Amino acid sequence: MNTSHYPVQVEHQVPERHTLAVIVDNEPGVLARIAGMFSGRGYNIESLTVSETEHEAHLSRLTIVTTGTALVVEQIKAQLGRLVVVHRVVDLTDQGDAVERELVLVKVVGKGDARVEAMRLAAAFGARTLDATLTSFVYELTGATEEVERFIKVMTSVGLVEVSRTGIAAMARGPEAM
Repeated sequence: MNTSHYPVQVEHQVPERHTLAVIVDNEPGVLARIAGMFSGRGYNIESLTVSETEHEAHLSRLTIVTTGTALVVEQIKAQLGRLVVVHRVVDLTDQGDAVERELVLVKVVGKGDARVEAMRLAAAFGARTLDATLTSFVYELTGATEEVERFIKVMTSVGLVEVSRTGIAAMARGPEAM
C-alpha cells in the first residue's frame, strides 16, 4: 500500500529532567544573566547551586536542573554556551548516570510520642541531629533528591515546621574531568 499521501506523524517529545554543569566567570551579574536567559525564554530552573570552584582562575560552577524536550534542552545548552561569561556547558544527563546529592535541613517540633517517633525516623534515614531542645530538633540529611523527598514527607507526619534545601550538586562518574 502506498502511504506517501498520509500525513507524517511527528513523535511527541516527552519533557525530561536534565542536570547541566556550567563553568562561568566568577564576577558580579553572571547569575542574573543566566537566570534572565532562562526566564526570558520561558524555561524553568528546578534546582540551582553555584559556588566558586577555582579560586585562582575566578571560576564558578553552576549546577542547573531543568526539564524540557530534547529540542528545548539543546536550545538551553546552545544559548548558555553563547554567553560570554560561560566557559563550558556539560549535560551530565547525556553523559550517563551522574552522582547527584542534595542537602536538606528540617526542623521538627513535638513532644512525647511525636518526639520519640521523629528521633526514630531520623535515625532510620541516617539523618544527623544538629540541634535539639525539649520541643524541637533540626536534622541534616544528604542524599539523592528522591531520598530527600521521602525524608521530608515522613517528617511531615511527626511535626515538620521548616525545610531548607541546598539544591543539587552533581558530577559525572568516571575519571574524566569536566
